[in-house]
Amino acid sequence: MKIERVIISGGGTGGHIFPAVAIANEIRRRYPEAKILFIGAQGKMEMEKVPEAGYEIVGLPITGLQRKLALTNFVLPFKLAASFLKAISIVKKFDPQVVVGVGGYASAAAMYAGSFCKKPVLIQEQNCFPGKTNKSMAKKASTFCTAYDGLENYFDKNKIVLTGNPVRSDVVQIAGKKEEAQRFFQLDPEKKTLLVVGGSLGARTLNESVAEAIDRFEVSDVQVIWQCGKASYERMKTIIGEKQPEQVHLHEFIRRMDLAYAAADVIVSRAGAIAISELCIIGKPVILVPSPFVAEDHQTKNAMALVSKEAALLVKDADAGKELINAVFSLFENEEQQQKLASNIKQLAKPNATEAIVDEIEKLIK
Repeated sequence: MKIERVIISGGGTGGHIFPAVAIANEIRRRYPEAKILFIGAQGKMEMEKVPEAGYEIVGLPITGLQRKLALTNFVLPFKLAASFLKAISIVKKFDPQVVVGVGGYASAAAMYAGSFCKKPVLIQEQNCFPGKTNKSMAKKASTFCTAYDGLENYFDKNKIVLTGNPVRSDVVQIAGKKEEAQRFFQLDPEKKTLLVVGGSLGARTLNESVAEAIDRFEVSDVQVIWQCGKASYERMKTIIGEKQPEQVHLHEFIRRMDLAYAAADVIVSRAGAIAISELCIIGKPVILVPSPFVAEDHQTKNAMALVSKEAALLVKDADAGKELINAVFSLFENEEQQQKLASNIKQLAKPNATEAIVDEIEKLIK
């Protein structure tokens, strides 16, 4: 029995959107006639990124709970109810064979609606510690595709399949691209290259740490490819102003991440699940600065899974202002440590995750 109709739900950040699109692309590669519908949250980046990837998306009026006292928290129950009812209507009308949840506000409503309508639900759990939504679906979902061992405490072990996280195949294909990358970013082949990337939305701590070290980079043999995010781009340009040295290359968003990864000798990154999955395949020395602003401190747990295997270094967000740049230069000066980190992180790679997840979708349909 072939895949004909699938709903994929999730979003909010690139870390949810990119794997969702990767799964859709693999389904379409195997079954070009398959109909794939995305469910996202109105006003979130998936409403723009998914159509750009060539897929239809429907938005729900769902939002998250604000940590501070806000008017939106009082209307949240009504939005949740409206989103659930709309999701049920979408599932009944589209009649998917499977509902796939990848995380984000919208995935909760879509997965509950799928379960309510007696459709198989597959959860793609990206982190080493599941969030509340996925834990609440523990008895309702048919399959849990995970990226880490040790989730038997949260999900039925008979439903868990260790697949790894889907990554953008074009992004991790870096072999033989270093010279092209150096030309693309106008880099000096004689200098070492640091890549700083805070995810699709940027990261304030990383940005400020790099900005404060501009003078240090100017007199060093290290050049920087720096993705600061759309929201911070103008501010970073203003902060570094005219003193921006030629070896610091500031970008709002890097569209050719394959070339950025290919050019890099050392990488500084947040510790989102998809970013880590990409970094494992890339196999270069990494310093992780987990975001403290994510639910249940997922990123620290993700990072520690690598640190415990000596596959990455960790600098806490609160300490980054004082320690991050020192850690960067210390790592550049230690070739042995670079090689050890690169070798260990490469061993954790799961490059065939997307194919494995679509295999599980096929099994549910059969």
